Amino acid sequence: LRLLKMLNRFEGVEHFYLASGYTDMRSGVNSLVQKITAELNLDPLSKSAFLFCGRRCDRIKVLIWEGDGFLLMYKHFLDGKLQWPRDSQEARELTTQQLTWLLEGLKIEQKKVIRMTSPIL
Repeated sequence: LRLLKMLNRFEGVEHFYLASGYTDMRSGVNSLVQKITAELNLDPLSKSAFLFCGRRCDRIKVLIWEGDGFLLMYKHFLDGKLQWPRDSQEARELTTQQLTWLLEGLKIEQKKVIRMTSPIL
């Protein structure tokens, strides 16, 4: 239920981008927009949600352009941590399933997921 409330805020969002690595959680809208354009080479005004995480992995910031301004959401998890990819300073596009896993404290790459395939005829 809590997860659905947060996901409902993403109505109209077509892409979810996760900023791998560490983000200074003191960063505000302007700093995050600068990171999106300069480091991630993406358009912050697109119909996208940009997700950022700091070193502690217990807080997340989400930045979304709503047409008349930016919406900056901040969530502090009191019990548990996010499994945030730290491998590089790039953006990773997430599926809605991967976003759900992330917000549930799971890794975005699950080893034992049954993947969709084409039937062999």
